[in-house]
Amino acid sequence: MADKMKRKKAAIQKELNNIRKQEEKLEQSVQNWEEPQWKETLEKKIPSRTLQTLEQVFGKAFLIIFDKGTPLLEKSYNIESIGEDFEVNDYAARVKGRRKELRKIKQTVQKSGMRDIAITTAEGIGLGIFGIGLPDIVMFVGILLRGIYESALHYGIDYHAPTERILILKMMEAALAKGEEWKLLNKNIDVLLQSTVSYTEDGKIFLGISYDSKEFDAQIKRTANSFAMDMLLLKFVQGIPIIGVLGGVSNPIYYHKIMKYVKLKYQKRYLMKLQWEYEKNGALENEK
Repeated sequence: MADKMKRKKAAIQKELNNIRKQEEKLEQSVQNWEEPQWKETLEKKIPSRTLQTLEQVFGKAFLIIFDKGTPLLEKSYNIESIGEDFEVNDYAARVKGRRKELRKIKQTVQKSGMRDIAITTAEGIGLGIFGIGLPDIVMFVGILLRGIYESALHYGIDYHAPTERILILKMMEAALAKGEEWKLLNKNIDVLLQSTVSYTEDGKIFLGISYDSKEFDAQIKRTANSFAMDMLLLKFVQGIPIIGVLGGVSNPIYYHKIMKYVKLKYQKRYLMKLQWEYEKNGALENEK
């Protein structure tokens, strides 16, 4: 029994080490990133009011999807089926505990995201041809949150909880950050993941942090600002007929970038949860 538990812990640690290597690659990429000169030059020509408007639109898009759009998004995937898949995969991971079982959820999540990339590509290009920029933002945010919701379900996470929405916003902000800001935001998210050690009787996971409506509103603004700053030129161009297709093409690029980070953190969180439970159970056994 003890040897089997050691093998399970070793498998989890190897997967966590693999995640750490991926995080180091992400950190390297954002540390070495430099704003292209042409982009800086063009952004200076964009009216200052545009950034403020874009930030407001992103903020409203987040609120719209969170408040009213979530039920609509949930009609596009089978919550019950995904929940059953997680229970099967989670049971296999706990019983066998090999890296093969631990990776099964990750593989399922990766497959589920391919459809959304295709949708956001078609949506962005289609609206870009007609010079439709701002309405595209609401659609893009909806598709993005749909992908995040579905990924959360695959890891047994209830994304309806207010604290989960704050985490989602923080992850989206961090995914677009650069340099030292990325390091700081990523570290803060890891602290939140580490605090995820409290569970309800039905096994649902909730962050070990308290919900503050003011903090939620402030995080909406921070995330909206990060999106507006990073996508300013592309969304401005998307408002120009025909040439706007260039802006629309950026949607799948941003979708992939953000989802890559979010999926990595959800996977890390799941593994940390298993690791904590094994440690807890081991401590209880030693007390007997």
